[in-house]
Amino acid sequence: MTIFKTISSSGIRSRLAALTMLLLFCTHIWAQKDSHEGDTIRDNDVVTRVQAVAVGQTNVLDTYLSPAEYTGTEIRYISHTTRQELGSHISRQIVHQGNIAELEDQVGKGNEIAGLYDLGLAWHYNWSLLNDRLLLQAGGQFELGLGVIYNTRNSNNPAQMRLFANIGPSAIATYKFRMFHHRCNVRYEVSVPLVGLMFSPNYGQSYYEIFSLGNYDHNCVITTMGNAPSLRHSLSLDMSFKSFTLRVGYLGDFQQAKVNHLKQYVNTHALMIGFVKKFSILKIGD
Repeated sequence: MTIFKTISSSGIRSRLAALTMLLLFCTHIWAQKDSHEGDTIRDNDVVTRVQAVAVGQTNVLDTYLSPAEYTGTEIRYISHTTRQELGSHISRQIVHQGNIAELEDQVGKGNEIAGLYDLGLAWHYNWSLLNDRLLLQAGGQFELGLGVIYNTRNSNNPAQMRLFANIGPSAIATYKFRMFHHRCNVRYEVSVPLVGLMFSPNYGQSYYEIFSLGNYDHNCVITTMGNAPSLRHSLSLDMSFKSFTLRVGYLGDFQQAKVNHLKQYVNTHALMIGFVKKFSILKIGD
């Protein structure tokens, strides 16, 4: 039986606040940099924006809620923006993802609903090879996720909060070619979290004990590839037509963690379809 260590309610709230404040700090720096860049005349910024929808199968296991695996259909919206100053080798990327899934256990008697909002901020160094046909990008990424898994059968502890932040390497390879008189790109993107911080109740601990009684029991956990091996990657094809560029591809998202004697994984295979828009922004200051 777990022995809970009691601390003040403000103690645990400060740890959770630190996790979310990290996001606010990063987005503030990002916006501040963009505003400062507009004060002088600069070269064009090349912006690539992607709006896509992904639909596929998700397998979810959270032993805090149930020892059974739940399977269902996930719908995900992806907003992907890359900005690079003309002549610079550095590009900045911001990715918003929101998904929701309706799940069922193997015997069809239990249901879960899972949802997650995910924000990724990345910086990449760019190499252009093979007469500009091959573009390689490598760098680092910060990611923050906030979501929930809700079990419709549980009366006690029916929901599990998902709150995590991590950093790790990110890489992209894009190859340009022509097919049927259309300009095409084949693009592969991968990111792997190396170290981070996540919230998790301990085994046998209720949310009432955490937030109402202030019983803290290692609920803010440091994650590494050892206890939270995760991977997100995608393979897509962009085909340009006269008035638009279409993107189709595969998305694989595998998020796993084993902390506080609890196991959780959310594994998704999805088909992705969307539109790509590329344009330039001329910055002119006073």
